[in-house]
Amino acid sequence: MTAFEAKNFRWSVDGKVATITLNRPERKNALTFAAYDELIEAFQRLRTDRMVKAVVISGAGENFCSGGDVHDIIGPLIRSDAAAQLRFAQMTGSLVKAMLAAPQPVIAAVDGACTGAGAILAMASELRLGTARARVAFLFPRVGLGGCDMGACAMLPRIVGQGRAAELLFTGRFMDGSEAQAFGFFNRLCEPGALTGAAAELAASLAAGPTMAHAMTKRMLYREWAMALDEAIDAEALAQAELMGSGDFRRAYEAFIEKRAPAFEGD
Repeated sequence: MTAFEAKNFRWSVDGKVATITLNRPERKNALTFAAYDELIEAFQRLRTDRMVKAVVISGAGENFCSGGDVHDIIGPLIRSDAAAQLRFAQMTGSLVKAMLAAPQPVIAAVDGACTGAGAILAMASELRLGTARARVAFLFPRVGLGGCDMGACAMLPRIVGQGRAAELLFTGRFMDGSEAQAFGFFNRLCEPGALTGAAAELAASLAAGPTMAHAMTKRMLYREWAMALDEAIDAEALAQAELMGSGDFRRAYEAFIEKRAPAFEGD
């Protein structure tokens, strides 16, 4: 999917890495109804893409994403009936589902505001790079909503732990970048000017790796949440046995014998 027409974010592909840049810097890259629709479509199309091997999601300017736009989304929701409100909540959840279903590892490059649905976008990425000046908050209780939004009560405890997730989701308080790293939300911190480059470098390194294996790792990371340990061990045995029949497994062995780096081809 080297080409994708989007009005609400910038889409670019460099080699095997696609970059989604939320592009409303004057609104701290707040999401609109149209932005949700386009993001869902992009990740759904990535599910069957054979060219893109890793994805970076970032924000234009000095912010990642400030969540749903107050005027474009929250105002209309107040005036909507219960059925429309439910459709919206289900639609936002569909974005997380689409991100998780895409086989590519997703890296969030987070600077500045990362709040509400923006924090969810980062949470739903497999890896998160941040800056010290990043401000992360699951703001839902501050607007009279529960922290149970877009899968946060299921996913956030697995990233930062149950107690820390409960605190963040009950209070809606902000974490700066250093605390987010200490909590395990950020994998590492970068200087603001180096953030996008670091995310692109990490994505390129993943894209150069074994595509089928990375897709399997992503799939099993989420599938095993609902499994007992014995079931998970058995499921991983089936997954690894499937990958042992891949061309990349053979290429890695041949490269080891020949004392060179493997050149993975993704099959």
